[in-house]
Amino acid sequence: MNHLPRLLSWFEQLSPQTLGQITELYHPQCYFKDPFNEFYERKSLEKLFADMFEKLEKPCFVISETLSEGHSTFIVWQFHFVLRQRNVQINGSSHVKFDEQGLVTFHRDYWDAAEELYEKLPVIGFVMKQLKKLNHA
Repeated sequence: MNHLPRLLSWFEQLSPQTLGQITELYHPQCYFKDPFNEFYERKSLEKLFADMFEKLEKPCFVISETLSEGHSTFIVWQFHFVLRQRNVQINGSSHVKFDEQGLVTFHRDYWDAAEELYEKLPVIGFVMKQLKKLNHA
């Protein structure tokens, strides 16, 4: 399964310069879903990553764990970036599936947008924390 180390290395070294390598790793009709996006083509995923580099400062992924069986892998990661001069870290995981040629055909990201992102924003964060307190009361 040499395609998994290549994918992990690509994510950890992802930059505007390495983004084009996505064609060597993802199937043209791959499925992708995260809390904000869902699409069925590599071209849209490539645009998502390109937009990430335009909107965020110093985005990078750190892979902490993987679990594989057959053509399916779960990847535990931290996504670090700077937004409006604030360091942000999102903890999440991805479920990826590979075809017989080792290309990713399925990529589903799991992370809690409320806890990992909204709570860290000034106004929305305050509201989210208050709602969480009410829920635990």
